[in-house]
Amino acid sequence: MYQRFTDEQLVDLLQQSNARAFEEIYARYWYRLFGIAFQETGTREEAEELVQDVFENLWFKREDSLIRHLKAYLVVSMKHRITNYIKSCITQRKYQEYLILNEIRQSYGTEEIVRFEDLSRAVDEVMKKLPEKTCEVFRLSRFENRSVKDIAEQLSLSEKGVEYHITQSLKVLKDQLRVYNSDH
Repeated sequence: MYQRFTDEQLVDLLQQSNARAFEEIYARYWYRLFGIAFQETGTREEAEELVQDVFENLWFKREDSLIRHLKAYLVVSMKHRITNYIKSCITQRKYQEYLILNEIRQSYGTEEIVRFEDLSRAVDEVMKKLPEKTCEVFRLSRFENRSVKDIAEQLSLSEKGVEYHITQSLKVLKDQLRVYNSDH
């Protein structure tokens, strides 16, 4: 019977707390809202939860809501839920990163952190003194963990040439950092 009703009629009945009207709205729009949510979240569980939140909110605010266009109202509600969900995920990820960094900082003493920063600066200074190609090969090899083959392809060098540049940079670093270690 309720399937024949227009959205406007269903909204009027919903505002009078008609559960059957709510069920028809749910049946009519669940899949569409699920599709929107799934497209944004990529997971069935999260999408279903977001759809459930939208319909739960619709029911709890049924008497107070001024709904003129039901479809638009539900789609906009879903988009707001998705935005809040994404913000929540970002906030959680940032907080987890903060906790991990904080734990790392606490597990190392201040002196060790200062020594590491000093060593990093010393390595940077030595890197500036290397020829440009040698520096680039070393950076790709040691800082980006790229294979000799990948580096050779990217920089149009032979694999032997890449190995030569790595060997040269390691020799220079070893010599220069020996001076650094004697000072510290």
